[in-house]
Amino acid sequence: MKMLELPTPCYVVDEKKLKENLKILASVQQKTGCKILLAQKAFSMFYEYPLIGQYLYGTTASGLFEARLGKEMMGKENHVFSPAYPEKDFDEIASICDHIIFNSFSQLMKYKDRCPKGGVGIRINPECSTQGEHAIYDPCAFGSRLGVTRQAFREDLLEYVDGIHFHTLCEQDADDLEKTLDAVEEKFGSFLGRVKWLNMGGGHHITREGYDVKRLIGCIRRMQERYGLEIYLEPGEAIALNAGYLVTEVLDIVENGIQTLILDASAACHMPDVLEMPYRPPLKDGYEPGEKPWTYRLSSNTCLAGDVVGDYSFEQPVNVGDRLYFQDMAIYSMVKNNTFNGMALPSIAVLKEDGECEIVKTFGYEDFKGRLS
Repeated sequence: MKMLELPTPCYVVDEKKLKENLKILASVQQKTGCKILLAQKAFSMFYEYPLIGQYLYGTTASGLFEARLGKEMMGKENHVFSPAYPEKDFDEIASICDHIIFNSFSQLMKYKDRCPKGGVGIRINPECSTQGEHAIYDPCAFGSRLGVTRQAFREDLLEYVDGIHFHTLCEQDADDLEKTLDAVEEKFGSFLGRVKWLNMGGGHHITREGYDVKRLIGCIRRMQERYGLEIYLEPGEAIALNAGYLVTEVLDIVENGIQTLILDASAACHMPDVLEMPYRPPLKDGYEPGEKPWTYRLSSNTCLAGDVVGDYSFEQPVNVGDRLYFQDMAIYSMVKNNTFNGMALPSIAVLKEDGECEIVKTFGYEDFKGRLS
């Protein structure tokens, strides 16, 4: 089956591009001895876990369900961080996770005797904001609930800690990691030599064109050589960056000052980050508004007035029945989608290296209904 034959809407993961990303990450591991984990909060398409597991050391989770998925479907190192662990979940989490990272010393002391040996971590907040315009993703912002500040750090409890974790980046380059490490060393450097491992979290856009991999390698080696630490990274986006499409069909064209294409895909339902970030996703054969002769607003068939993807221009007029291909739709899409307005969930497919597509999963009415009562 070719991509133009797929049902719409449909997520399509490009295995060739996925492998290219994984090879870049594997080379960082090879050159430094660090361990890279898949952050499932960004990409949880477990159909691809056997492939990802050929290159990376395992998975990291945000709670019990993701931890179970990583254990069942990849079965390698299995890490977890949560701002707080429910009592009812903890023993199962401890039975399937190698590393459990705590957000506070109170949580650590509550559960420390039920944790895997060598796998107890504490998340720190180096209070070094590098986010810029995306404040919603800044765990170092004033009043952040994520991580222990230097003022709140309990040196007297360090004997129960095997590793330190921080996660401060979002779609950023290694220069921001370098700045963060300066802050980490300034505030927490006296503790780094007393633990076994350091987890530098995610947000590293390692597979993006132009990313400074050499600087990243320098950052990793810096912490290895100064403190003798085992280093973990847990990117999510970098694994599947630019490795996915959302295929959609034009259902109608409405005109009210601008021509709007009504699609069978939705920003609100199928690519929520478009509204949350916000951002304008790349579109195959689509250009900036006004750059080409035909400009349209791309929207959805939900009742939400603001369910708009963005304005794009095209070299040729777009017609009802045409297909459009949004790009970079593997990450934060399947993991965040929803059925608001009764919208159908997109099918899931893979694009093989020979150009053939395979449908992995389809959804219907029962998937919508089953969530509601």
